[in-house]
Amino acid sequence: MASEGLIDITLVYSPRAREVLDLPLQLPIGSTVWQAVQASGLLAGSYGLEPTGLTVGIWGRKVALDQRLSHQDRVEIYRPLKVDPKVARRERFARQGSRSAGLFTKKRPGAKAGY
Repeated sequence: MASEGLIDITLVYSPRAREVLDLPLQLPIGSTVWQAVQASGLLAGSYGLEPTGLTVGIWGRKVALDQRLSHQDRVEIYRPLKVDPKVARRERFARQGSRSAGLFTKKRPGAKAGY
């Protein structure tokens, strides 16, 4: 529950796969995303976050760092992709082959190809 003049938000960051930091914060009304990131202490931590080039969002929608926050917003800090998803899919498909990927993994006996 928000106190007088304060809003409750949640700041979420995933430094590595399968690891999520979920930080509840109370900030003054009118605070920005940048102020939430600073208040979280993640920039000073050992997570390797650079203040320049941060990509952030609120509830899965990309926003600017000067975006004002509302009560119960979920601020998300996105880490850069290590591999382009299209390239990763192509490589996975090349390894697995067409017979064991996608629609072709399970076929009913006697079914046409691709069904």
